[in-house]
Amino acid sequence: SSNMVKSFRVSDLQTLLASMGRSKSGLKQDLVGRALRLVQTEYSPELLKNVRQLYESRFPKTSGWLAARRPEGIPVAYSSLSSSPTATSQGADYLNGISKPIPTPAAEVKLVQLPFYQTLETLLPPTELIAQNNEKLQDSQCIFELTPNQADQIRNASELRPGIRSIQVVLRICYTDSIGVQEDQYPPNIAVKVNQSYCHVPGYYPSNKPGVEPRRPCRPVNITPWLHLSNVTNRVTVTWGNFGKRYSVAVYLVRVFTAADLFSQLKLCSVESAERCRERIQDKLRFDPESEIATTGLRVSLICPLVKMRLGVPCRVLTCAHLQCFDAVFFLQMNEKKPTWTCPVCDKPAPFELLTIDGLLSEILKETCEDIEEIEYLTDGSWRPIRDEKERDRERERSNTPEYPVVDICIPEANGHSPAHSSTSLTGKSGSSSVGASGAAGGPAVAPGGGAVVDLTLDSSSEEEGGVAGGDSEDTEDSADSPAPKRGRYNYDKDLVTAY
Repeated sequence: SSNMVKSFRVSDLQTLLASMGRSKSGLKQDLVGRALRLVQTEYSPELLKNVRQLYESRFPKTSGWLAARRPEGIPVAYSSLSSSPTATSQGADYLNGISKPIPTPAAEVKLVQLPFYQTLETLLPPTELIAQNNEKLQDSQCIFELTPNQADQIRNASELRPGIRSIQVVLRICYTDSIGVQEDQYPPNIAVKVNQSYCHVPGYYPSNKPGVEPRRPCRPVNITPWLHLSNVTNRVTVTWGNFGKRYSVAVYLVRVFTAADLFSQLKLCSVESAERCRERIQDKLRFDPESEIATTGLRVSLICPLVKMRLGVPCRVLTCAHLQCFDAVFFLQMNEKKPTWTCPVCDKPAPFELLTIDGLLSEILKETCEDIEEIEYLTDGSWRPIRDEKERDRERERSNTPEYPVVDICIPEANGHSPAHSSTSLTGKSGSSSVGASGAAGGPAVAPGGGAVVDLTLDSSSEEEGGVAGGDSEDTEDSADSPAPKRGRYNYDKDLVTAY
């Protein structure tokens, strides 16, 4: 089976790793290595079956399974389908632009379960979109009827927000692939028409980065507002771009959850006790494979990496190695708007079912003051707040947000240091006006304390236009901690430049 794994494509490797609950991100060599380790360490019948299935789909022994599928684009008489066991078991009628309904159920395509959607009933199982001709733009239709009970469920459902009900009929589209569970994937040029009205299909997320294409969130399409809530047949037409990829469409009656609903579920089912968290920390401190030296403590921030505010409900992913938490409420709200389900600490997958509330950190947050932003876990399972002033001073310098009264560095007597190079006096006293006036004139400015101050605010363009701009100050009292004289963009002293 190791040889089988080595012959896999990236998509096969990702499918295998995902089916066994492993990360499917990374380059091909990472995926191969991860899959080989999986085969060597966790040799189970389920794993062997998955490997064999993937291999056989990549290198089929016979072409018999291909012959079983009818050639695409050739309509067959509806009566001939009645002898097909797969056709008779399908309750839903499916049209592909021809007069008679032709069910073409995709071979066991399974759509991934979505945290914000609970499937109540299947109105149309995953069914392949079949191209009718060689045109790039295809129309495929499906029809279904709602039972009186289903119509009542929709009618009586509460509203999540005006016009959006908590019980919906949704259309989902994915690749036609029977291996593993499929994520929603729209075909190009998608449009969805329900009973002669076009309905809204989620658009693209704009990209902030130059040169990066905007990403399209492929999520269930809510077709409820355009349906007949009676026993009249509903007709859905999917327009799609036929560029070689195969897609399947399905229709479900679902209950839609909010971030608050999921948070209630999390609090009810997924809280890790403080004792268990303490054991995990002690295990990590005893043996941390990433650390070469014995670790005496582990620091954890009490600030949420998502919103840079103090954690409210600390939450982690069970499969992540780090102890750092993020805020459960904010994480769920963000995924309700833009579902990425990615850990904000380490960028690994963070599916809802693997989230857990950290019972120990919850207790610590209650016991610490608001100004404590970091704690340290110790080897005996205890913890201590971090009140390291030097560290906080360094942080302030890094973040450039001084919290102290600003000292006028142009006056040597103020703090016993020599004046640093500065373009203006930070406190806006009389020193700043003298600097501004003489700096503009190009000569050295003299601060009230007598030290020479160089105006470094002139940009490089003025240097080029006016030769040597701003003059050269004599650094008469340079102390060890004042910065070195600033040079221009050329890597030599301006004194050496010859003017022609």
